[in-house]
Amino acid sequence: MKKGFYWIMAAQFFSSLADNALLIAAIALLVQLSAPGWMTPLLKFFFTVSYVLLGPFVGGFSDSLQKGHVMLITNLVKLGGLLLMLFGAHPLWAYAVVGLGAAAYSPAKYGILTELLPPQQLVAANGWIEGTTVGSIILGTVLGGFLVSRDAASWLLSLRPLRLLHVDTQAGAALAMIGGVYVVAALCNLRIPDTGARYPHQTANPVRQLLEFGHGMRVLWSDRLGQISMAVTTLFWGAGATLQFIVIKWAEAALGLNLSNAAVLQATVAFGVALGAMLAASRVPLKNSLRVLPVGLGMGVMCIIVALYTRDVVPDLEFAVGRLQVPLYLLLAGGFMVAIGAMAGYFVVPMNALLQHRGYVLLSAGHSIAVQNFNENLSVLAMLGMYSLLIGLNLSVRTTMLLFGAFIVVSMWLVMRWNARNMRQRDWTQLIGEPRHSTQG
Repeated sequence: MKKGFYWIMAAQFFSSLADNALLIAAIALLVQLSAPGWMTPLLKFFFTVSYVLLGPFVGGFSDSLQKGHVMLITNLVKLGGLLLMLFGAHPLWAYAVVGLGAAAYSPAKYGILTELLPPQQLVAANGWIEGTTVGSIILGTVLGGFLVSRDAASWLLSLRPLRLLHVDTQAGAALAMIGGVYVVAALCNLRIPDTGARYPHQTANPVRQLLEFGHGMRVLWSDRLGQISMAVTTLFWGAGATLQFIVIKWAEAALGLNLSNAAVLQATVAFGVALGAMLAASRVPLKNSLRVLPVGLGMGVMCIIVALYTRDVVPDLEFAVGRLQVPLYLLLAGGFMVAIGAMAGYFVVPMNALLQHRGYVLLSAGHSIAVQNFNENLSVLAMLGMYSLLIGLNLSVRTTMLLFGAFIVVSMWLVMRWNARNMRQRDWTQLIGEPRHSTQG
């Protein structure tokens, strides 16, 4: 890999670390405000709606500047949203500002890979990026859970800088520390090199931008490789965002864990995704990417199995893990979470690489990722909205998770049927191709 790739990974790691720690801190802030339970998944909803509303515009913004500069600007927007939350804005609105930065950050983060690296390295690069991202999800979730704990908050609130800022709550102390992580991410952005990729002048006319975005949507959804990879990644991100909240509720209901401990269990899903992503990076070439689709169906089956699991179905035993005594029910729960994550990572990484390559060949780096983000985050909004509705209807966590698993199984089965039909008509030589645009200045 080229040297610049490692600075991209570092910037992505710290930015994602802060994003995920911030989610836990925002949840703690809602608890502190005695907000109703249905408001918690709306945090992710407000974060994600920016991806949908800004989808037609962020691709052009990403292609109009060097990608590293775009990542720097958008990280500073995220930091601005955190500061709004720290100084009294409602968590939902402040987290929406963070989402504005994330929406514009993503096309640059993934688009720069297609500019910097040849197609044959894209699966491996995506494996490393996903592994790095998932590592940051694990650590960010754990960090957020630690920072909102009473012991950590007591120590942080004793620090002079926080007293000078008049920070006097557990959630506020956590937010102040997470702000420092965004600053580190911004410093890494400054080290990302100019790839030399240049695109035609990007129009500032919103009507033209909407028309170009609509053209990009038609191109990718009409391409037989693009449509399958788009369908899978759209399903994955919608399901993954919902699973973040379901796991916390499930851990409370089925295992009796508090928010801090449930966040650690949630992080084991991310650990599994990292394992699956790295395995896919080493074993799945781009031309074989569609062969991993059955693994996605297996992930849905595993979710159904987990829905039926509680701490009461296993013996009351403990096992030594290092210096800790961990109950058997918790070890098994962690194993289930790792398995779900590993299957998710193994099938989504090749799909991401395939979609990025097809988008780069057919459109441009920024525009294709913007289309991908729009579809994926529209799915996130729909599934989070449905999850909030199920909570409002007082459905049990078990029923909700059963419905979630069944939805994944049925959706992946339909995608596999769709792909089988396409395969009968597909010339696989179309996987290789030169971009339709010039990328050299």
